[in-house]
Amino acid sequence: MNLANQFQSGFTLFLSLLVEAFPFLLLGILLSSLLLLFIDEQALIRHLPRSPLLGALVGSCIGFLFPVCECGNVPVARRLLVQGMPASVAIGFLLAAPTINPIVIWATWIAFRDQPEIVVFRVLFSLAIATIIGWVFSCQADLRPFLQPTVTAMMPRPQPETVAVPALLQSGTYLLSSPGQPLALDTLTLAPRVSPQPWPQRLPLLLDNILQEFRELGGILVLGSLIAAAIQVAAPRELILSLGQGPVISIVAMMILGTVISICSTVDAFFALAFAATFTPGALLAFLVLGPMVDLKGIGLLLTIFRPRALIYIFILVAQLTFSLCLFLNLQWS
Repeated sequence: MNLANQFQSGFTLFLSLLVEAFPFLLLGILLSSLLLLFIDEQALIRHLPRSPLLGALVGSCIGFLFPVCECGNVPVARRLLVQGMPASVAIGFLLAAPTINPIVIWATWIAFRDQPEIVVFRVLFSLAIATIIGWVFSCQADLRPFLQPTVTAMMPRPQPETVAVPALLQSGTYLLSSPGQPLALDTLTLAPRVSPQPWPQRLPLLLDNILQEFRELGGILVLGSLIAAAIQVAAPRELILSLGQGPVISIVAMMILGTVISICSTVDAFFALAFAATFTPGALLAFLVLGPMVDLKGIGLLLTIFRPRALIYIFILVAQLTFSLCLFLNLQWS
């Protein structure tokens, strides 16, 4: 393939990734804005389970209520983190939402109707991995060192447990919010709160939030899609497909393909169906589970929430758990 054909193929892939991903990014931004304006997020957070493990499981299942792929769940997860949602719940939702939603489950069923076990294990593996990683990150008392400064600046500050001291004996600057109830200025948070307002005043806030997130996330999505398209053209697909049919190598090959190819989770099942006759079931599941959680197109979006160090931790954990579960499945079915 000459340079002109490579450029044409790369540009076509780039446009296809954008056309495929932008509607779901817009859906996620819209849901994020609706959360901001019309849902009492603090009440939602108060009703979440206190147990880190149960919270991670609930967060993973919340994705069923938000039918967005890996392009649309990032703004929603970031919004929930800003409002003080526990790390276990937010990370569980972030990783599971692209797969644990009715649209993706239905699409996977249509593609693998002759192999219903693929549908079942995709849901179970995605749920298990997201829950475990959310639970692992809950062991971090303060998630701020792993988050981007723009996110931590909007999060409510954790209040240390201290012995009650009369207000007149405390240092600092205070406002008198009500008789006998001073309010310390240094406890105020930068996290946005929207008080109930008439509809004519709510709509401009909704549009402003949509435009702000679209400017930030849309540019990163374009860059991630461009990198993914370039790698797909530069790396011969035959090289990945010729790595072997063994229970181990086939899983590794499909994990690499799922990370590089960056296909939206709503249609990736039809892409994986093309390899159903030549690859092991565990390899197909590795592609369907790993790709929606971490791929080249989504890494840029995830970097709007996490620092690179945290993203490396997440990728390593997702890859290890995916490989282990899919290898166990291959060994059981061989």
